[in-house]
Amino acid sequence: MAFALQVAGEPHHRIQEVVPKVLDIVGLGDKMDRYPHQLSGGEQQRVVIARSLAHRPKILVGDEPTGNLDSINTQEIIEILKKINEFGTTIVLVTHNRDIVNQLCKRVITLHDGKVIADEEEGRYRL
Repeated sequence: MAFALQVAGEPHHRIQEVVPKVLDIVGLGDKMDRYPHQLSGGEQQRVVIARSLAHRPKILVGDEPTGNLDSINTQEIIEILKKINEFGTTIVLVTHNRDIVNQLCKRVITLHDGKVIADEEEGRYRL
């Protein structure tokens, strides 16, 4: 995560300030000195989210953020995204997983062949 910020041109003092805070948000504060190959798939996905958060985005797009994860890691990622949303960041979550959509009960826009076929304010996936 620090390397990505360094490449983006962030000053060293900001990197040292931001990295621990953001890793704590995603539950990886105790893994700060680990390399990617030393992390599980779920932990690596959390690093991806943390790297995005370091730039304080107004909108975060997650394209299948739980695609290759087991049910426990999937739930943890969803909880992290919900927490980020509560902080005020808009989350656009792209998924084929109906269970995730139904669990969140947020606005659901359903696309088919690139066209909007449903737009539910706080609905469930019904198709």
